Parts: sequence; structure tokens; C-alpha cells
Amino acid sequence: PARIMLSAGGQGANVAAWAAALGAESRWLGKRGDDPSGRLVAERLVGLGVELVGPVEPKGTGIVVSLVEGRGERSMFPDRGAAVRLAPAELRPEWLACDYLHVSGYALLAEPVARAAVRAVELARQMGAKVSVDLASWSAIRDSGADRFRALVESLAPDAVFANEDEDRVFGGRLADAAWILKHGARGCSFDGDERAALPVQEVVDTTGAGDALAAG
Repeated sequence: PARIMLSAGGQGANVAAWAAALGAESRWLGKRGDDPSGRLVAERLVGLGVELVGPVEPKGTGIVVSLVEGRGERSMFPDRGAAVRLAPAELRPEWLACDYLHVSGYALLAEPVARAAVRAVELARQMGAKVSVDLASWSAIRDSGADRFRALVESLAPDAVFANEDEDRVFGGRLADAAWILKHGARGCSFDGDERAALPVQEVVDTTGAGDALAAG
């Protein structure tokens, strides 16, 4: 027996939704499908106050199965679908008119979306935006090649980087010129060396998206 839910999600969508909840003007940029799952996600995000931009294919919206254990820990099984097919030539400069661009590390793990992410950062910088990167997944960094991934993140010259302890270890530690936000789970978080304890929690319900909520904050 299990409790099964169907909802909008994904790292970028989670950050965008929480940023909107906190009062920011929020925009999600990516490639999705005009299929039932894509329409479900679009309706949910728009309802949360998020503007959606990016090319839409007839089908292929990414889907992630997240298995949450009794203690709140989770394992994810992603089918990224159309998301990885976002190409640099499909970007429009007006989509990157923002104060802050938050880049999911998942966008740096496959082509052509990695090249699109690099181009997005270039366009956002031209608009005067600051840039942050979430390293996303220690296992994905390992499997894609930690040295390659680190070099790509360095090329973006992010103003801030979000990582948990496993991601920090596989990535090889902090970048010299970026604020380093290191998540310690239930033990709190370090903001560029400033250690802050987590608030006490009576019951862990689900850790899915917790780091994305932190990034939005």
C-alpha cells in the first residue's frame, strides 16, 4: 500500500513557485510538451503565479517518479523528455530579462540543454542579472564526469552556488569567487561559512523540494 500523488515539480519549477510565493516576479524557462502532463504542470505553475516561457513540443514533458520512504528520504527516477532538447538558438533575449537567474545543475548534464544554459547565462548577464547554480545531484555529477561538470560551472562564473554535503564532496569543494551555500540537512545550512541551525521539526513529511525552497528564499 502507498500514498500516490501527481503534481507539478522539477528543480526549476520548485524554485520558481516558491519565489512567487515569497512575492517575487517569477519566470520558468525550459522546454516542455503540449501533452497531458505538460498541461497539468503549466496549469499548476501559472496558478501559483509563475510565468512560463520556452518552446513547446507536441509531447515529451519530463516526468520524475519520486519514492519517499517513511523517514522522509527519497529516491528519484527521472525521464527528462523534452527538457534536454532545449537548444541555444531557441532562446529569446526577452526571456532572460531578469534580476536573478537560477540555473539547475540538471541543465548542465546533457546536450544541447547545457549549451542553452550557458547561452542563457550570457543573455541574463547582458541584462545585468546575477546568477546562481544548484549542483542538483551528486550521483549525476559523478556519472557525467565531475571534472567536466566543475569546469562548466566555473565557466558560468556564478555569484552563488547551492550544494549539499555529498554534492560538495563530488564537485571538489567551493569555487573561490562564488558565495557557497552548503546544506547540512537537519543540521541546518552554511551561508558562505556562516553556520545557521535548522528550525526544529516535529515530523519529517517529505524532503522532496526542500533545497529548492531554500534556494528561492
